[in-house]
Amino acid sequence: MSPIDVAPQEKTTPLSATRVVNDFSIQVATVNGSGSQTANLVLLRSILLMGVPVSGKNMFPSNIAGLPTWYTIRASKRGYVGRKKEVDFLVAMNPETAKEDVMTLEPGAAVVYDEPLKLNELRSDLTFYPAPFDKLVAAVCPDAKLRRLVRNMIYDGILAKLLDIDLAYMEQALSRQLGKKAKAITLNAAALKAGFDYAETTFTKQDPFHVEKMNATAGKILIEGNAAAAIGCMMAGVTVVAWYPITPSSSLCESLIGYMRKYRIDKETGKATFAIVQAEDEIASLGMVIGAGWAGARAMTATAGPGISLMSEFAGLGYYAETPAVIFDVQRVGPSTGLPTRTAQGDLLSTAFLSHGDTKHILLIPHSVEESYELAMVAFDLAERFQTPIFVMMDLDLGMNNWMSDGFKYPTKPLDRGKRLTPEILAKLGEWGRYKDVDGDGIPYRTVPGDGMPAFFTRGSGHNPKAQYSERPDDYVNNVDRLSRKFETARTHVPRPIVDTDKDARIGIIGYGTSHWAITESRDQLREETNVKTSYLRVRAYPFTEDLVKFIDAHDRIYVVEQNRDAQLAMLMKLELSPERCAKLRNVLHYSGLPIDARSVSDDILAQEGFEVTKRFTPASASSMTGGE
Repeated sequence: MSPIDVAPQEKTTPLSATRVVNDFSIQVATVNGSGSQTANLVLLRSILLMGVPVSGKNMFPSNIAGLPTWYTIRASKRGYVGRKKEVDFLVAMNPETAKEDVMTLEPGAAVVYDEPLKLNELRSDLTFYPAPFDKLVAAVCPDAKLRRLVRNMIYDGILAKLLDIDLAYMEQALSRQLGKKAKAITLNAAALKAGFDYAETTFTKQDPFHVEKMNATAGKILIEGNAAAAIGCMMAGVTVVAWYPITPSSSLCESLIGYMRKYRIDKETGKATFAIVQAEDEIASLGMVIGAGWAGARAMTATAGPGISLMSEFAGLGYYAETPAVIFDVQRVGPSTGLPTRTAQGDLLSTAFLSHGDTKHILLIPHSVEESYELAMVAFDLAERFQTPIFVMMDLDLGMNNWMSDGFKYPTKPLDRGKRLTPEILAKLGEWGRYKDVDGDGIPYRTVPGDGMPAFFTRGSGHNPKAQYSERPDDYVNNVDRLSRKFETARTHVPRPIVDTDKDARIGIIGYGTSHWAITESRDQLREETNVKTSYLRVRAYPFTEDLVKFIDAHDRIYVVEQNRDAQLAMLMKLELSPERCAKLRNVLHYSGLPIDARSVSDDILAQEGFEVTKRFTPASASSMTGGE
């Protein structure tokens, strides 16, 4: 079944005659391993080159070639980059799902399809454009073995003609995608032209969708969140990376390897100034990172939910022994193996308290590729400032999809290495204890091997302020109380939420991460369609700052939007809020594995506000995909 949400079909609905310019979504339905990625990225980039805001989302199976895969491109003149619930233009290339893909479209949509599938016989309220893909690709690609990989470029050419995308931009995007692969560029360019020529001589434009030049993307880049975070780690001065591959976090460390090899090799000696190690598992990877952080290095790992579960004991060691570490959690659907290639925000609650006993971790939550880059740098500063593991909570949608962004700003602030003991500070203190709070902020001074300062025993067991082994009840209570005090200090150091207040709004919305894009579009829908005004607070970190309470107090009702079943952010909030404030909270939850969309947010809020909302039919499942990690 196609991974889209649809309305009931009405075959009597006439095709739209109104031009729809720079405001539609394209879904390409192919099979995994067919070489469609190049064609899809060329299509995405060519629309961007025309100055139109664009976003791309990949829906793929768990590493099994031949299973259905969908790629959705959204063009939005208003700059919306969240998932659009409806599909306006379908490219049906997969015989296994083609019929269902077509039947789930709303009336007025358009379909480009492989001619032998005869999809035009299914419905009369869509515009169909059949093309003989095998015949067209055979004419431009003599090598039969390569045709499977070149074939998809045909639909790019067809779409260029039908949507009025300048073919020159397509060719420019193709050259950028394939780089110096001259033969591949020649073959794909020929397929692109063949598709364009066929559409020009065969089809009469009947659908309403058009791309027209804008000037809204000057200076914009396309980048995945994982790659953006990797750049941020490099800029933060990371020197040790230990990781174990797992979807959807693998490309973060893979990207970092490429960047470090390019920019972090000593020019005089030719030797690497870093160490990147693929560990035997996630447990070992965090152990290596904690060891490196204890020795004074800036160290990190990246994983997903299953890896986070395995890391719990070492996370507790880092917390209790007070050792810096940065952990990126690129969240996916769970529990267990779950849906490895679907997105979610399901690790928030477990990660905040990861490990046994009384443990609280600092979490950072980026919403964009730009913030993935920026918060990566913040994470390393906080890890050393608070001498503790810092978790950066991304998700698959952000990490593995292409997002439009402004270019990243080069960092100008010095690194924050935290409270490191120096001879001057030691002389002032008179006596030093590794776990002694001398400033009232819960943060002790630390030393690292080789810095000339006093050494200490690092313990995951009970210890007193001097790091000596102790099972005395008062030593234990004093220590964990100090750790709690340090967590409270973090409230004034973590990134504050971003607040957009409408003075006339009695309704507030709270969200985080990639839900932001659906929320901002939903707020426009609510205001323009029903005159419902809202304010919005986007959480960027845990522990929460005082801004959260002020925002709740300023509104009558608060909708907390999340991509999980159990309202995990709301649960974290309720642990700290008064009963009166908790009573204001309402949940808007989305946990199908598809990125959250604005229309679902709007419909849910309106229904809870007492508006009559048209019910929409949603397929029960995305497909019969199977597969492991």
